[in-house]
Amino acid sequence: MINIIGAIISGLIIGALARFFYPGAVQMGWIATILLGIGGSLLAGLATSRGRGDFHRAGCLASVIGAIILILVGRLLGVGS
Repeated sequence: MINIIGAIISGLIIGALARFFYPGAVQMGWIATILLGIGGSLLAGLATSRGRGDFHRAGCLASVIGAIILILVGRLLGVGS
């Protein structure tokens, strides 16, 4: 249960930082921001593990960059516009 609460809190922080650093307005609610942060952390974790079996969570900076990439991909695909 503690891991789930920690993922939600860190997802909110990472998602909020990604929305802050992304140029332009990013319109989404709190739940979408949490999911963005969690997704950014997972994307960064996959990128830093480089396909090896030792997957682990990425650091804060890599997670924010991963979340910004997710915002960019969403904008390119027209999701949420």
